[in-house]
Amino acid sequence: MRIYVISDTHGKIDKAIELYHTLQEIDLIIHLGDHWNDAKRMKEQLNVPLIGVKGNMDGAFTREGYQILETDFGKIFLSHGHMESVKQSYENIVYKAESLQCRAAFFGHTHIPLFCEVEGFYLLNPGSLSLPVGGRRSSYAVATVTRDSLVASILYADVQQCPKTGAGTIKNMLNDSDRF
Repeated sequence: MRIYVISDTHGKIDKAIELYHTLQEIDLIIHLGDHWNDAKRMKEQLNVPLIGVKGNMDGAFTREGYQILETDFGKIFLSHGHMESVKQSYENIVYKAESLQCRAAFFGHTHIPLFCEVEGFYLLNPGSLSLPVGGRRSSYAVATVTRDSLVASILYADVQQCPKTGAGTIKNMLNDSDRF
Protein backbone atom coordinates (compact mmCIF):
# COMPACT_ATOMS: atom_id res chain seq x y z
CA MET A 1 0.00 0.00 0.00
CA ARG A 2 1.32 3.45 -0.97
CA ILE A 3 0.07 6.33 1.13
CA TYR A 4 0.30 10.06 0.37
CA VAL A 5 0.61 11.74 3.79
CA ILE A 6 -0.03 15.46 4.32
CA SER A 7 -0.73 17.75 7.23
CA ASP A 8 -1.29 21.36 8.15
CA THR A 9 -2.62 22.59 4.82
CA HIS A 10 -4.51 25.41 6.60
CA GLY A 11 -7.08 26.01 3.85
CA LYS A 12 -4.63 25.74 0.96
CA ILE A 13 -5.09 22.46 -0.94
CA ASP A 14 -4.08 23.43 -4.49
CA LYS A 15 -0.49 22.31 -4.01
CA ALA A 16 -1.60 19.07 -2.31
CA ILE A 17 -3.89 18.23 -5.23
CA GLU A 18 -1.24 19.15 -7.80
CA LEU A 19 1.29 16.90 -6.06
CA TYR A 20 -1.18 14.01 -5.85
CA HIS A 21 -1.46 14.06 -9.65
CA THR A 22 2.33 13.69 -9.97
CA LEU A 23 2.47 10.63 -7.72
CA GLN A 24 1.97 7.12 -9.01
CA GLU A 25 -0.01 4.24 -7.58
CA ILE A 26 -1.31 5.98 -4.46
CA ASP A 27 -3.81 3.77 -2.61
CA LEU A 28 -4.74 6.17 0.18
CA ILE A 29 -4.36 9.80 1.23
CA ILE A 30 -3.96 10.63 4.92
CA HIS A 31 -4.54 14.22 6.06
CA LEU A 32 -3.34 14.74 9.62
CA GLY A 33 -5.33 17.83 10.51
CA ASP A 34 -5.43 21.56 10.37
CA HIS A 35 -7.85 21.91 8.41
CA TRP A 36 -10.47 19.17 8.49
CA ASN A 37 -12.40 20.84 5.65
CA ASP A 38 -9.31 20.52 3.45
CA ALA A 39 -9.46 16.74 3.81
CA LYS A 40 -13.16 16.72 2.94
CA ARG A 41 -12.62 18.97 -0.10
CA MET A 42 -9.73 16.84 -1.35
CA LYS A 43 -11.76 13.66 -1.00
CA GLU A 44 -14.59 15.21 -3.04
CA GLN A 45 -12.30 16.64 -5.74
CA LEU A 46 -10.04 13.61 -6.15
CA ASN A 47 -12.59 10.87 -5.48
CA VAL A 48 -9.94 8.66 -3.84
CA PRO A 49 -9.82 6.96 -0.42
CA LEU A 50 -8.83 9.54 2.18
CA ILE A 51 -8.61 9.42 5.96
CA GLY A 52 -8.49 12.66 7.90
CA VAL A 53 -8.19 13.63 11.54
CA LYS A 54 -9.03 16.96 13.12
CA GLY A 55 -6.40 19.26 14.55
CA ASN A 56 -6.26 22.10 17.05
CA MET A 57 -7.35 24.63 14.40
CA ASP A 58 -10.44 22.46 13.84
CA GLY A 59 -11.48 22.73 17.49
CA ALA A 60 -10.56 19.13 18.27
CA PHE A 61 -9.58 18.96 21.93
CA THR A 62 -10.54 15.48 23.06
CA ARG A 63 -8.18 12.62 23.78
CA GLU A 64 -10.20 10.49 21.35
CA GLY A 65 -9.46 12.68 18.28
CA TYR A 66 -7.42 10.02 16.52
CA GLN A 67 -7.92 7.12 14.14
CA ILE A 68 -6.23 3.77 13.75
CA LEU A 69 -5.36 2.50 10.30
CA GLU A 70 -5.23 -1.29 10.02
CA THR A 71 -2.54 -2.43 7.56
CA ASP A 72 -0.75 -5.66 6.69
CA PHE A 73 2.22 -4.30 8.65
CA GLY A 74 0.11 -3.64 11.72
CA LYS A 75 -1.87 -0.78 13.22
CA ILE A 76 -0.87 2.83 12.54
CA PHE A 77 -1.96 5.56 14.97
CA LEU A 78 -3.18 8.72 13.16
CA SER A 79 -3.37 11.97 15.09
CA HIS A 80 -2.78 15.66 14.57
CA GLY A 81 -0.48 15.45 17.61
CA HIS A 82 -1.56 18.48 19.60
CA MET A 83 -3.31 16.41 22.28
CA GLU A 84 -0.13 14.32 22.66
CA SER A 85 1.99 17.50 23.04
CA VAL A 86 4.33 16.58 20.17
CA LYS A 87 5.87 20.04 20.16
CA GLN A 88 7.40 19.25 23.56
CA SER A 89 8.24 15.55 23.16
CA TYR A 90 7.29 12.46 21.17
CA GLU A 91 6.96 10.43 24.35
CA ASN A 92 3.18 10.87 24.76
CA ILE A 93 2.33 9.94 21.18
CA VAL A 94 4.53 6.85 21.35
CA TYR A 95 2.94 5.75 24.64
CA LYS A 96 -0.58 6.36 23.32
CA ALA A 97 0.07 4.49 20.08
CA GLU A 98 1.81 1.57 21.78
CA SER A 99 -1.02 1.30 24.34
CA LEU A 100 -3.33 0.72 21.34
CA GLN A 101 -0.96 -1.95 19.94
CA CYS A 102 0.16 0.28 17.06
CA ARG A 103 3.54 -0.15 15.37
CA ALA A 104 3.69 3.44 14.08
CA ALA A 105 2.32 6.93 14.64
CA PHE A 106 1.64 9.46 11.87
CA PHE A 107 1.11 13.03 13.11
CA GLY A 108 1.36 16.71 12.18
CA HIS A 109 1.08 19.86 14.29
CA THR A 110 4.78 20.78 14.45
CA HIS A 111 5.03 21.62 10.71
CA ILE A 112 8.45 19.93 10.87
CA PRO A 113 9.03 16.80 8.75
CA LEU A 114 10.26 13.66 10.48
CA PHE A 115 10.61 9.98 9.72
CA CYS A 116 12.40 7.76 12.19
CA GLU A 117 12.38 4.29 13.68
CA VAL A 118 13.30 3.53 17.27
CA GLU A 119 13.30 -0.03 18.53
CA GLY A 120 10.83 -1.14 15.86
CA PHE A 121 8.39 1.76 16.36
CA TYR A 122 8.00 4.31 13.55
CA LEU A 123 7.18 8.04 13.70
CA LEU A 124 6.16 10.00 10.62
CA ASN A 125 5.37 13.70 10.35
CA PRO A 126 5.07 14.99 6.76
CA GLY A 127 5.67 18.62 7.75
CA SER A 128 3.49 21.26 6.11
CA LEU A 129 2.81 22.09 2.49
CA SER A 130 1.32 25.50 3.29
CA LEU A 131 3.10 26.83 6.36
CA PRO A 132 6.54 25.29 6.88
CA VAL A 133 8.35 26.72 9.88
CA GLY A 134 11.89 27.83 10.62
CA GLY A 135 12.90 28.43 7.02
CA ARG A 136 12.05 24.86 6.05
CA ARG A 137 10.63 23.96 2.66
CA SER A 138 7.06 22.82 1.96
CA SER A 139 6.96 19.07 2.55
CA TYR A 140 4.85 15.94 2.45
CA ALA A 141 5.49 12.21 2.72
CA VAL A 142 4.89 9.03 0.78
CA ALA A 143 4.79 5.86 2.85
CA THR A 144 4.92 2.34 1.51
CA VAL A 145 3.49 -0.28 3.83
CA THR A 146 3.88 -4.01 3.29
CA ARG A 147 3.47 -7.00 5.53
CA ASP A 148 7.16 -6.81 6.45
CA SER A 149 8.00 -3.12 6.38
CA LEU A 150 7.03 0.51 6.65
CA VAL A 151 9.20 2.81 4.56
CA ALA A 152 8.57 6.52 4.11
CA SER A 153 10.18 9.39 2.27
CA ILE A 154 9.91 13.06 3.13
CA LEU A 155 9.50 14.91 -0.14
CA TYR A 156 9.56 18.59 -0.97
CA ALA A 157 7.04 20.50 -3.04
CA ASP A 158 9.62 22.86 -4.46
CA VAL A 159 12.72 21.60 -6.20
CA GLN A 160 15.62 23.92 -5.52
CA GLN A 161 17.97 24.56 -8.40
CA CYS A 162 21.72 24.90 -7.97
CA PRO A 163 22.78 28.53 -8.31
CA LYS A 164 24.65 29.66 -11.40
CA THR A 165 28.37 29.91 -10.87
CA GLY A 166 30.09 33.22 -10.91
CA ALA A 167 32.14 35.55 -8.77
CA GLY A 168 31.35 35.04 -5.09
CA THR A 169 28.95 32.10 -5.66
CA ILE A 170 30.64 29.73 -3.20
CA LYS A 171 30.92 32.46 -0.55
CA ASN A 172 27.22 33.32 -0.99
CA MET A 173 26.21 29.67 -0.82
CA LEU A 174 28.10 29.25 2.44
CA ASN A 175 26.60 32.43 3.86
CA ASP A 176 23.10 31.21 2.95
CA SER A 177 23.66 27.58 3.98
CA ASP A 178 21.67 27.92 7.21
CA ARG A 179 18.55 28.55 5.10
CA PHE A 180 18.56 25.09 3.48
